[in-house]
Amino acid sequence: MMLRTPRWWYMRGRRAAPVTRALLTPVAWIWTRATARRLARGRPIDPGVPVICVGNLTVGGSGKTPLALALATLLDEVGRRPHILSRGHGGRLAGPVRVDPASHNAADVGDEAVMTARSFPVWIAKDRAAGALAAAAAGAIIIIMDDGHQNPAVTTALSLVVVDGETRDDEWPFGDGAVFPAGPMREPLAVGLARADAAILLLPADVVEPDPGLMAVLGDTPVLIARLEPVAPPPSGPLVGFAGIAKPWKMERALKAAGADLVDFAPLPDHAAISEATLNFLAERAGALGAGLITSEKDWARLPPAWRDRVTAWPVRARFEDEAAVLALINGCAPGV
Repeated sequence: MMLRTPRWWYMRGRRAAPVTRALLTPVAWIWTRATARRLARGRPIDPGVPVICVGNLTVGGSGKTPLALALATLLDEVGRRPHILSRGHGGRLAGPVRVDPASHNAADVGDEAVMTARSFPVWIAKDRAAGALAAAAAGAIIIIMDDGHQNPAVTTALSLVVVDGETRDDEWPFGDGAVFPAGPMREPLAVGLARADAAILLLPADVVEPDPGLMAVLGDTPVLIARLEPVAPPPSGPLVGFAGIAKPWKMERALKAAGADLVDFAPLPDHAAISEATLNFLAERAGALGAGLITSEKDWARLPPAWRDRVTAWPVRARFEDEAAVLALINGCAPGV
């Protein structure tokens, strides 16, 4: 069963769900120790080609997949077509298997893999080492691993952590710093940053400058700036939106910031299959309001084929502000790439 991301995870101050936080804190201690033990005991496999890990420090919602795609696009433009390695979250196949968008669907390999495989070779594997070896055997000369900063299975040439750069009121990318399930952190912030070669701060299109407080928290970690921007404006007229992503409220904000006439919005669990009953409810709601339906590109990939003509996909793309700096960082760890 997939659950919605608790919004209070991202609130600073112990006043946010204090009883729930307190009850979950002992479990967070166990999680923290288990992660540290797994990393300490890891024996990473070298697949024989450079692996760039695009990971994060929180449980979803930072923008790893758009940035993995942006990184792949940048490498492709300089003559190196990378392969992307994903866990295939939400899919039934264990892999390693190369994703075929013509024959695989989101139930097979996960929504993100289906979406990304339209542009680049994508492999899914629950066993990351097996997936990296399979990609290398198939001819990959460089691999972008989507997620895996806390997975010690593969030797990485470069480890990047994606940080959500949007800060509003009490909302903070790392919440109160608590580790899952008492908060959104996969591990303590300082521990995760110490293993990163750089952080990618992902800003929404309507945020001009990074939050100075957030930059201070990142300390001496080199920071690359990227922006998440819509590919096209949302359609005109009233819209009912829905999204099953880690932070669905961010898509609601982004649609409004892009000028959408959003009359209603429904948050759904991340990666979960969208039932016929849910879709019928949303269609009835939109009909009552004289509105069209709109969702994220990732959610659209999970729709039953019969619904895809009835729902507009609203794609967004990540763009690095300083592409030369990104390439220089890659060349420093993987010369010639």
